[in-house]
Amino acid sequence: MLSPKEAERELSIGAQLNPGPWIKHSMSVGLNAKLIADKIDMLDSNQAYAMGLLHDIGRREGIKSIMHTIDGYDYLMSLNQYEIARICLTHSYPIQDVNTFFGKFDCTEKQKIFLSCFIRDTLYDDYDRLIQLCDAISLPNGACIMEKRLIDVALRHGLPEFTIDKWKAFLELKEYFDRLCNCNIYTLLPNVIENSYESLL
Repeated sequence: MLSPKEAERELSIGAQLNPGPWIKHSMSVGLNAKLIADKIDMLDSNQAYAMGLLHDIGRREGIKSIMHTIDGYDYLMSLNQYEIARICLTHSYPIQDVNTFFGKFDCTEKQKIFLSCFIRDTLYDDYDRLIQLCDAISLPNGACIMEKRLIDVALRHGLPEFTIDKWKAFLELKEYFDRLCNCNIYTLLPNVIENSYESLL
């Protein structure tokens, strides 16, 4: 597993290859994952941080939709980082169905079949769930209430028919981690209220 410093270096390289808001979003996901994992004995906060930092590392390859998950997986597999490579694929799927992706399928049919089987057959652990949660509460400027982030995604990608089911799955993740932390996770994260006031337009 990459150390926090190594993960930060990889994100910095990605930022040089394809600058954009995904960098600060990834930093936000990493920090929020670390802060939540700190409260859960069975999770390693450094591992959670590295996974959060690099969940979108496929965006180093340019502006893409579903291909950013596959590009990230392929890149991290080339570094023999299976645990983080897996997160690149699972972070978008609280529902284990490839057809619940918000965005375009800019991949080949062969790649879609691979991704569909991977998502369907993977037994999620709490790292998969944690990065899914943090992806759903992290704007580039930091943590926000989940509903704010869900609207942010909807404004960019519309409201496909699976939207309500996916929103419910994300809200269930929030409740799950509230129970694991024995508190509302928002109390663990800095500036949630302030960030939630920011306009999405």
